[in-house]
Amino acid sequence: MFRYLLIRGFSLTISLIVASVVIFAVIEVIPGDPAAFMLGLNATEDAIANLREELGLGGSRPERYFTWVTGMLGGDFGVSYTYRVPVAELIADRIWVSVPLAIFALILSTLIAVPVGMIAAANRGRAGDFSIMGITQLGIAVPNFWFAMLLVLLFAVTLQWFSAGGFPGWDHPGAAMKALLLPAIALALPQASILARVMRSALIDTLDQDYIRTARAKGLSQGQAIRRHALKNALIPVLTIIGLQFSFLLAGAIIIENVFFLPGLGRLIFQGITQRDLIVVESVTMLLVFAVIVVTFLVDITYAVVDPRLRRR
Repeated sequence: MFRYLLIRGFSLTISLIVASVVIFAVIEVIPGDPAAFMLGLNATEDAIANLREELGLGGSRPERYFTWVTGMLGGDFGVSYTYRVPVAELIADRIWVSVPLAIFALILSTLIAVPVGMIAAANRGRAGDFSIMGITQLGIAVPNFWFAMLLVLLFAVTLQWFSAGGFPGWDHPGAAMKALLLPAIALALPQASILARVMRSALIDTLDQDYIRTARAKGLSQGQAIRRHALKNALIPVLTIIGLQFSFLLAGAIIIENVFFLPGLGRLIFQGITQRDLIVVESVTMLLVFAVIVVTFLVDITYAVVDPRLRRR
């Protein structure tokens, strides 16, 4: 097990190093000068040069890269060019929207997908199976931002059960959860469609195994065989999708956060791009990449717990 963790930890470290280089390189090749953008068209060359020096843009690219990386290792993400406050403060304010939203959506997705996938597998080849597969195919095909706008039109504009956007803060937990409900549903349903199909396929493969036939021959019903024996052995591909889904929900909710005007990390990246606030874009993107890689690492560990055979690889 220790060797397994050591190999996965080394892979995680290499992935983070490569990701930091790629993110810094991509941001650096974006045309335009942040200092000139902030000062406007009438700014003098001296003013632009002074602001570049103040923002730490005067050094060479390798120097700026190592300053950025070493700062992040110490918890210093730099200072926002636009807001003139530490990026860490911006992240601390916004993360309490993005992380609960991702967890809320993942819980909804899992609660919907697992029983739906089990029902489809138990009824494979029947009308219920075909109906579920058709609905999940539709859920995959519909873009989540379009579905989000439909939710706003129905529940906010027509029925007026929810507000169309905004976030009241966690001082009022009930209002905060209500504000996150529609965005979470918009994010969860497409992911639930994917997870349900994976759950169905994994269970069908497991149900064809000899030990399931033996369990059925001993008198277990199909539902009992699924719950007692097949479900655990079908979890590995499902865990993979759940891990990837959390990463996507955390890092890929930028459009949904803009639809509902949520002050999360995705919206912060969008604002940083439009305002040429490169240090915000770099740091928040790196933080999200770190979250994705760590979640993948935790999923690998979960594999080893669920299937001990993987520990010997």
